[in-house]
Amino acid sequence: MKMQPGTDIQLAKTLLLQGELVAIPTETVYGLAANAFNGNAVAKIYSIKNRPQFNPLIIHTDKLEKLAEWGINLPEQALVLAKQFSPGPLTYVVKKSAFIPDIVTAGHDSVAVRIPNHPLTLRLLEQLEFPLAAPSANPSGFISPTTAQHVFEQLGSKIPYILDGGPCIVGLESTIISFVSERPALLRLGGLTVEDIESVLGSSLDKSLLINNDNPLSPGMLSRHYSPAKKMVIGNVADYLDNYSTDKIAVIHFSEPDVFLPETNQFILSPNADLNEAAQKLFAVMRQADKLDVEIIIADEFPGTGLGNAINDRLRRASVL
Repeated sequence: MKMQPGTDIQLAKTLLLQGELVAIPTETVYGLAANAFNGNAVAKIYSIKNRPQFNPLIIHTDKLEKLAEWGINLPEQALVLAKQFSPGPLTYVVKKSAFIPDIVTAGHDSVAVRIPNHPLTLRLLEQLEFPLAAPSANPSGFISPTTAQHVFEQLGSKIPYILDGGPCIVGLESTIISFVSERPALLRLGGLTVEDIESVLGSSLDKSLLINNDNPLSPGMLSRHYSPAKKMVIGNVADYLDNYSTDKIAVIHFSEPDVFLPETNQFILSPNADLNEAAQKLFAVMRQADKLDVEIIIADEFPGTGLGNAINDRLRRASVL
């Protein structure tokens, strides 16, 4: 029997202490969490998600001081960013310590760490003496969940509890920066813009490592990800009208609909052309479009600035065949 989502932090804590999995809310997406120090618990994440075991996980905690206690030290440039952006949608890849099991890092000598900005999960993390390993709470490769209901629909029968923190306010996974080399490197576009990060650092990021299907250094580096069951493409509707009838097309627009398509098949992410609003709604709208009786989902290409880059990144990976 499925347990309905709820807000019982003590129940979540008890389950995590017992080596069970709990779905947790963050400002980005919902995560599927386990005690990061418990390799057997972490193995359940890979099993339930059907996640490739060469794909590492992010660990979450509530303060930098705990990381230091666990032998994980952020270099100076990472600390500069943490002072400005953490808690928040930014993940730091740094040298791992002996506290972190290899299953968390997929054998790499680095580990991805983050302080999420969600009040309910921060209250939970404050009560734990271990970090939480937590990828997105969905089957691997599919659309990330931004509400507790999304998690319930896909994993509700497989995990004992879902901590319900309401809709995610960012809606895209965290941006990931690696600090294992001298120059900080962008590993994943996400909920914090590259422009904001580079402004604080005072220098540009290495952007040559964004895709790595064979040996990813962090989550979000696989070329195919975030995928609906229906065929998805990025482009103009007019280019597909010879092959699909209008009632078999769903469209994800930035701000303006097409007048010649059924309104029920069109989704507007932000009528005011606000990229933050569009990012927050993206995954939920992808799920809605995927439930329609259509043959193809066509998405606008978004402006290549700010969070538009991260939105386009998610759409490209969702449309890889």
